[in-house]
Amino acid sequence: MPVYEFVCGKCKKKFSLTMSISEYEKKKTQCPKCKSTDVKQRISSFQTVTSKKS
Repeated sequence: MPVYEFVCGKCKKKFSLTMSISEYEKKKTQCPKCKSTDVKQRISSFQTVTSKKS
């Protein structure tokens, strides 16, 4: 499942959530610290795991 990174517009806390794409599309994300819904998704890198060794 993807990990989404956010920053709260109210308290400026950075946090990440692991959720499926369908959950992400349906859910209104809340800050875990102040419970505000004024959150912005951060741009982050990603990592993949493959079975093929290079």
